[in-house]
Amino acid sequence: MIDPRELLAILADGQPVPGNSLATHFAVTRAAVWKQIENLRALGAPVIAGSGSGYRIAAPIELLDRDAILAALPQHSREQLQAVDVHWQIDSSNSELLRRAQGGTIDLRACFTELQSAGRGRRGRHWHLPLGGGLAFSLLRPFDSGMTALAGLSLAVGIAVIRALEELGFRELGLKWPNDLQHAGRKLAGILVELGGDALGPCHAVIGIGLNLRLGAHADVEIDQDWCDLAGIGDAPMPNRNLLAARLLAHLINALDQFERSSFASFVDDYARYDALRGKTVRVPIGSEAFSGEAIGVNHTGALRVRTADREILVDSGEVSVRAMAGSA
Repeated sequence: MIDPRELLAILADGQPVPGNSLATHFAVTRAAVWKQIENLRALGAPVIAGSGSGYRIAAPIELLDRDAILAALPQHSREQLQAVDVHWQIDSSNSELLRRAQGGTIDLRACFTELQSAGRGRRGRHWHLPLGGGLAFSLLRPFDSGMTALAGLSLAVGIAVIRALEELGFRELGLKWPNDLQHAGRKLAGILVELGGDALGPCHAVIGIGLNLRLGAHADVEIDQDWCDLAGIGDAPMPNRNLLAARLLAHLINALDQFERSSFASFVDDYARYDALRGKTVRVPIGSEAFSGEAIGVNHTGALRVRTADREILVDSGEVSVRAMAGSA
């Protein structure tokens, strides 16, 4: 029996490995090796078969490792976290932490996974990342306040993600209200925040993040919007996945502490610097109708401000999906 994680780990450095060596290692036939290679390809791993040289990965892949993530965390972040779990495959990292919260385990913990069989985006959309081509994780965070105090949380999370990526050398990043991270108008990452607990407090948030690292050409088939990945933007070198995971966690923990102390109001100026919709004409569907106007930023609770011909309207992030109209600035 071939463990797919072990097989990928053998190929992860990008050097070719002969098929007969793999067969000997796993004590299986060459046909069994080929079958598992095909399985890895179906999951999105860019495995190449070279004539006479064996199998190799087109670009090196660093598998997620709990100990490596913890070692790369600043001490204060490591001390705050109750647990960091790393899975090979689960339905979704958000669902895993929601189950823990429903079972009574409500503390600061992170959940990473190499594969999601039912990854979810906002409004129930499917979220797909190929094996090794992205970073999918969630963070469970308890709050003493009620749910209404968490208005604007997804925007604060987006700012934390940008802070982490800027620290690693990535520039010209923007936030498309309410939950997308963009570069040059193309989606780089998505954020999904799900709340639970008492409306009046205490409550908790499960914060899911999916970040594109190196998707490959096949992503055009899976993703129904313009996308980009870290490998294709800027001049910054690709960070290893465990270091990136640690940087994201550290910035998220700091931002959530800031949010609990000062609410989204303390993030408004930062959001204005990254606002990808500001000045653009947007169409906002509400129920069976829709209106258009100019996006002019957000207020102190993270609601989108839209200026129409005769008034300003505040749009709550839980109600609508907003897309910039063609031809807007």
